[in-house]
Amino acid sequence: MSVSLWDVDRRHVPLRLDVDRWATRRVRKKLLAVVHTVTTGQRLLEAVQLLDADPQVQVVFTAAPDVFGHGVDVFLSQLKGLVVPWSQAVNIRFDLALAASYSGLHELHAPVIVLPHGVGHNKFVSAPTGGRGSGATPADRGVYGLSRQRLVRDGEVVPEVIVLSHEEELGRLGRECPEALPFAEVVGDPCFDRMVASLPSRALYREALSTSSRQQLVLACSTWGPESLLGQQWDLLDRLVTELPREEFRIAVLLHPNIWNTHSEWQVGSWFAGLRRSGVNLISQHADWCGPVAAADFIVGDHGSVLLYGTMTGAPLLMGGSATLELAPGSPMAELRSIAPRIDADRPLRRQLRRAAAVHRAERYAHLAARITSEPGRFARRMRALIYRKLRLRAPAVRLTTDPAPLPVTVERGAAGGVVS
Repeated sequence: MSVSLWDVDRRHVPLRLDVDRWATRRVRKKLLAVVHTVTTGQRLLEAVQLLDADPQVQVVFTAAPDVFGHGVDVFLSQLKGLVVPWSQAVNIRFDLALAASYSGLHELHAPVIVLPHGVGHNKFVSAPTGGRGSGATPADRGVYGLSRQRLVRDGEVVPEVIVLSHEEELGRLGRECPEALPFAEVVGDPCFDRMVASLPSRALYREALSTSSRQQLVLACSTWGPESLLGQQWDLLDRLVTELPREEFRIAVLLHPNIWNTHSEWQVGSWFAGLRRSGVNLISQHADWCGPVAAADFIVGDHGSVLLYGTMTGAPLLMGGSATLELAPGSPMAELRSIAPRIDADRPLRRQLRRAAAVHRAERYAHLAARITSEPGRFARRMRALIYRKLRLRAPAVRLTTDPAPLPVTVERGAAGGVVS
């Protein structure tokens, strides 16, 4: 007997999603995309889109519980996909699930592939018994994405596959959670591949950001939280405007989606209204960030992923945000922080930019860029092969290519909210 999707929440056993009853196309497999945050949703799209043009698979989305889940409902609404509430998703049997975070995955009735939602694994998981002041040391904690407390529940590894971007992460996973090592697979990094595809279009991205041939583009990028660039040095944006001559420099700002969705698009737009009237380009959270990074002549950032991807561009980098934030020793981000010049609040910014350009050594940053992935240009092919293998389907005979990022979209001057790309 077929059971309606809308009856699922009244059952206590895992059921199949009943879209077949009214479906025009009978699919062979059903895949669940588990979206915890806007950031994880954006990363999941890199994998879900590998199923384009295949009528064998129905993709279903759900919003998983997460403290940073603000904005996920809007994100899913804009996708216009089939969305199932979490309370129902955990009672339905799927053939496969994709996620880029960990909360609630043990509740699903599906093998789960977990992808990283940023560049590599660089940060510690907060101590289970408390944060600051708890007495916990880095040795008491694990690296986010590789730690036992995220990967193991009731003595069993939760994910069916743990996707890694670089071979060196296998060694780190083996130290953090050796029982999870058999479940790991090195697939590559989609953002690295898209950056490579985007760099030849640098001139187009600069034009989209109204940067003339006589100007240098300074990109300020901030992750979220009190230890981020904006959490520590909000006044830096005003200084960029007042200290850098407009005829020589163009300024753009790229913010982590958690900033937009914690404070709201209206509030962020309001806070940046004066800067936008001064000519600052505020990149919409709905836009692809690769274009602005490819276009930049200087990148000012923090411990977020964007600055590490910036090592691919050859642009001089400057590090802001907390200087004491604990990063995983030996991680790419820890190495970047050890070599990138830090912003000095007491020195003129123009002089610091010139100094950063003078001491910049491309080979040192190229070494860091090579640590992002050991499978350059192969994410799409390897990820698609993994998905189809776990679905037990033959992949379509379609050659995959990585397209350049679309042109940047900025928040309109005088508008208080974001602009959908």
